[in-house]
Amino acid sequence: MNKTVGQMPKKWHLLKSGLIILTGGTSLFCVLNTVSGNERFYREWVMPVIRRLTNAETAHRFAIKAAKHGFVPKQKKSDPARLTTQVWGKTFSNPVGLAAGFDKHGEAVDGLFKMGFGFVEVGSITPLPQDGNPKPRVFRLNEDQAVINRYGFNSDGHDAVYERLKSRVAKIEVEEKERSVPHGILGINLGKNKTSENAVNDYVQGVRKFGELASYLVINISSPNTPGLRALQGKEQLQGLLHKVLEERNQLTCNPKPALLVKIAPDLSEQDKIDIAAVVGRPETGADGLIVSNTTVSRPDTLKSKNKQEVGGLSGQPVKELSTKTIQDMYKLTHGRLPIVGVGGVSSGQDAFEKIQSGASLIQLYTVLAYEGPPVVGRIKRELDTILEENGFSSVAEAVGSKFKS
Repeated sequence: MNKTVGQMPKKWHLLKSGLIILTGGTSLFCVLNTVSGNERFYREWVMPVIRRLTNAETAHRFAIKAAKHGFVPKQKKSDPARLTTQVWGKTFSNPVGLAAGFDKHGEAVDGLFKMGFGFVEVGSITPLPQDGNPKPRVFRLNEDQAVINRYGFNSDGHDAVYERLKSRVAKIEVEEKERSVPHGILGINLGKNKTSENAVNDYVQGVRKFGELASYLVINISSPNTPGLRALQGKEQLQGLLHKVLEERNQLTCNPKPALLVKIAPDLSEQDKIDIAAVVGRPETGADGLIVSNTTVSRPDTLKSKNKQEVGGLSGQPVKELSTKTIQDMYKLTHGRLPIVGVGGVSSGQDAFEKIQSGASLIQLYTVLAYEGPPVVGRIKRELDTILEENGFSSVAEAVGSKFKS
């Protein structure tokens, strides 16, 4: 009896040690797969757990914090030469960028570049700080691989974001003394304050504030979550807006000056598209490019999620075809002379290739990160490189608009 009692602590000790080893081994396995960027582990474990335990906006903030502190999978290999492309006189190591709306306040730029993006776009940034719309304001549509958001340009404001991005430049200049320009192609997306009485002036202020820090600037006049904003896509309104922001851009003392892009909605009539193309395509007074497209206010009949009735802009897989059709239309209307950044429903190399074939010189993604996590960036690039090779293209540029070339 005494012998049996004496053996019990030993057995419990062995069991406890086994549990510690098992738990530690499991934790180590999870950490290694998370840091290394195992695609399947993220897709089947990490992202589903995050979606189950957190709401969409909390998960978004968590992702920004992780990227800010470098807790993201780092690209291990250089991009294939076939993916290198030139737009606006700048060399992109690959055409896959991060769309605006993810890093709204410019908090995690370098962490995002580490994930393998060819360029990163921050914002939208408004002149004055504003909270945006009341919460909840972001909703997952899991069955549809989509998101509906009505953030409403929540922003830290020009001054705070400028100081953040300026500090980044100073840090890089210290670390890389031989470089005169910060590494990474950075886009800065500009918005207007909700209560502003002079929208044009808001954008002019943005150009003046951020021109020296941006590789390109974006005039975002297509968010569905700021009342009256999309009216600026009208021909006369857009013409007046472009005149003022171009005038301000041309007065910047930095060299080179940033390219100026206009971001448009996918919910445009045929006449809207014709009018926009006529304005942005003017040789001297037009834009340097288009971003096509923002989220949609439409709701396809195919949507399955109970959240489909939420108010806001729909992004992800359901907007893919609408976005690609708008890219095709704008490419043809501008006669292929204006670089287009294609965004909307990109979750694979094939999706990216279809947008490039339709006229996009570059592509962006965002929503797919909520479902597959950071490793999706590398997968899309790898798939795109293979597809380009299989179709006989030696570069991205060769494939741009190839759908319309004989």
